[in-house]
Amino acid sequence: MSVIVTDTGFGRDNWTAGFTALGEAANDVLSVDLASDADPADLADRLGTLEMIRVDFPSFADGRGFTIARRLRLMGYTGRLRAKGHVISDQYAMARRSGFDEVEISDDLAARQPADEWVFRADWQSNDYQSRVRAG
Repeated sequence: MSVIVTDTGFGRDNWTAGFTALGEAANDVLSVDLASDADPADLADRLGTLEMIRVDFPSFADGRGFTIARRLRLMGYTGRLRAKGHVISDQYAMARRSGFDEVEISDDLAARQPADEWVFRADWQSNDYQSRVRAG
């Protein structure tokens, strides 16, 4: 099982369409799983048809997924964007700032880092030091 984290805390996964690996995706696929080393440009011609993209985080020390999310948003992707795997609560604000809508974590991680730790970081727009520095 897994837990979906949003700005309001923990919830159940309401996505029922499944996921297809990038290399196996046909034109009628609604959602794609991207590995942390995938090139978002490979999806450029299909961004308007995908409803969900899920980006893998194989380790909490691997930040390539944040770059992938940012690139997808800059390319114009407006669908649901989910981080999956080893994302920790301390990284939630960065996940949201880079373009993710939600994070999918294991039940084990949810037990070690309860919902209140994630919700504490849900005010990610107010806690952006770069914006404060640029404004000053």
